Amino acid sequence: MTTEPGWARGALLIANPEAGTRDRRRLDEAVDHCARLVPRLDVVRTAYPGHAEAAAAKAAGSGTDVVVVLGGDGTTREVASGLARSVTEPARRPALLNLPFGTGNSFYREIWADAPWRRVLDRALTGARPRLRHVDMAHIREIDALALLGAGSGLVADVLERAHGMADVQGRDRYQRAVGESLRAHLPHEGRVSVDGEVVHEGAVALVNVGGGRYRAGRFKLLPHSVIDDGLLDVCVVGGETGVAELAGLTRDGSHLGRPGVVYARGARVVIERTDGRPLSFEHDGELRTSEASRYSIDILPGVLPVLSPDAGGRPV
Repeated sequence: MTTEPGWARGALLIANPEAGTRDRRRLDEAVDHCARLVPRLDVVRTAYPGHAEAAAAKAAGSGTDVVVVLGGDGTTREVASGLARSVTEPARRPALLNLPFGTGNSFYREIWADAPWRRVLDRALTGARPRLRHVDMAHIREIDALALLGAGSGLVADVLERAHGMADVQGRDRYQRAVGESLRAHLPHEGRVSVDGEVVHEGAVALVNVGGGRYRAGRFKLLPHSVIDDGLLDVCVVGGETGVAELAGLTRDGSHLGRPGVVYARGARVVIERTDGRPLSFEHDGELRTSEASRYSIDILPGVLPVLSPDAGGRPV
């Protein structure tokens, strides 16, 4: 079967063979499908950390129309960082299109819900150019890293650490099990969270999430009001008043908001601190950071990433 090519004349496909279920045949199927939709397709299969970021940065200055990502949220973040850090003006950067080949696939769900990836490829690359959303990213000052979906501390980082050690469970079920185990063992820490210079929470902290997207781990709606292109960071802090054992169920639909000790705020800069002198557990886009740091500062980078989307999204007027 052949498909008539559409608007994109040149594309770069970046595939992470180690993502998700590591199904090489499925990756090959996606590469073949994409090759039928664009006249010129270059393929990079990542071989080391940072490979996807470097390939995307190179593509930003090469006249490539779109960068297709076959991987999970980690690979997508690398590609997004490469595009956002490039010297090319945001309006002239290649558009990003990510497909759900990872574990959580939160960014794919943010843009395309749970649409089948073949249908998404056909819709995005054939016919007239689809809509673009100019998505925000966040800059974490202390480690000079960019985040796409968001960053977090406390329970979120604990869940990720446990999930990474579960080789016998795949997909979103891995995070579900990790959440269950973490809820039984997690203890809040003393901390402080500030938004645009104003302290919004000080005291016991079970969880902080800053973003970014509405979903984490593809399943948990930690930031239900977040809009990925509104020029603001959303932050949710869960203090000690709400029992952590309830959070798995509450965050599935965002009903944790309004509970005792839960704070929700928006701003251009968020500072997360641990105030008991111990290191702060911290992650961004599913990547754990292990250091002695007790403070992280996160700033919004509005509209730096063009993303192919079924709708235009847009900032509130």
